[in-house]
Amino acid sequence: MTRRFEGKTAIVTGASRGIGLAIAERLVAEGAKVVVTARKQEALDEAVARLGGPEHAIGVAGHAADVDHQAEVVKRSIESFGSAGLLVNNTGINPVYGPLMELDIDVARKIVEVNCLAALSWTQQVHRAWMSAHGGAVVNISSVAGIRPAPGIGLYGASKAMLTHVTEELAVELGPDIRVNAVAPAVVKTQFASQLYEGREAEAAAAYPLGRLGVPEDIGSVVAFLLSGDAAWITGQLLVIDGGVTLTGGA
Repeated sequence: MTRRFEGKTAIVTGASRGIGLAIAERLVAEGAKVVVTARKQEALDEAVARLGGPEHAIGVAGHAADVDHQAEVVKRSIESFGSAGLLVNNTGINPVYGPLMELDIDVARKIVEVNCLAALSWTQQVHRAWMSAHGGAVVNISSVAGIRPAPGIGLYGASKAMLTHVTEELAVELGPDIRVNAVAPAVVKTQFASQLYEGREAEAAAAYPLGRLGVPEDIGSVVAFLLSGDAAWITGQLLVIDGGVTLTGGA
């Protein structure tokens, strides 16, 4: 394992478990300090312990779309570890399943607020406090559901498509010193996606040319690459991480 992130600090939202925690683990393994967020402090305390304790990580609980929470996290990152040069916008929600014609509009607004507008606001906060003067890198967690229609989770997919476009806009606005990219996972074996595969994993995986569903570490390694200097000439891109399933029309 390299030490690409020695002396750097990353904020990873929605990181008490699943993809967010796997990203944080990869970054710590490569030398970063991390600040992880989620709604529940107890879950974050467990995540911090798994990440090696307060020498390597701190957890700050709050709602991802709360601007005051965002500002506090960025402040804590700089005070605790001296910087806030890496940001991973991982928080996402999908509280409903069904056709758009039956979707409560207030729920739709909440999905867009958390899945896209919060990511923009986090980026604004980090930019003001650190990146505007020092540069940095941002990775947004989108989804293959944002690439094409996804019946049943249509507004979730639409919010992720919006996030991908915001990624492109930010890449243009914030270069050359700040890079902004996104990744689009297919089904990854997490609690968040459990309804998409539990009880029928073999059937779900059959559509994947690589023969399996994703695991959180599959996403963590790619996000680490995009945040690192190895991706120094990559910005505004959406990298699909899907085991090849979109090639077959699956997922």
